Amino acid sequence: MMRQSLFSVIRSVGFGVTLLVALAACSATYTNHGYIPPPEVLSEIGVGSSREQVADVIGAPGSAGVVRDEAWFYTQYRVRSFTYNAPQVIERDIVAISFSTAGRVTNIERFGLEDGQIVQLSRRVTESSVRDIGFLRQILSNFGRISLGDAVGG
Repeated sequence: MMRQSLFSVIRSVGFGVTLLVALAACSATYTNHGYIPPPEVLSEIGVGSSREQVADVIGAPGSAGVVRDEAWFYTQYRVRSFTYNAPQVIERDIVAISFSTAGRVTNIERFGLEDGQIVQLSRRVTESSVRDIGFLRQILSNFGRISLGDAVGG
């Protein structure tokens, strides 16, 4: 009788643990990426500060301007992952610090997820002049074209 009740308790505990593990696996996970300076640190930088002062106070940016180094961008975002669904960005903050050609801060801006726009990427592919010719065929097809004079330079 006691053996049967002990088995019943163990089975109930095992079932409960299995249920908890299954429910924990179905919960959403959140990951943070990037860095933006806190407002109190950002307040130490003002219009007219040098690029070196910004680097000393805040640190080097994760990315800078694409063509020229006229702006530094600090980006932070939070991603929610839930089971087999695609990860979803739920928060995004960007601090953009613009510089003059003399290397002085001209503007500090903050952007959020609501300020973003979807950009359509075009898939342009440069066509190759070589069409369906394998490497070995290219090598072997050149044997009859080159004469000894061409190879020696004469």
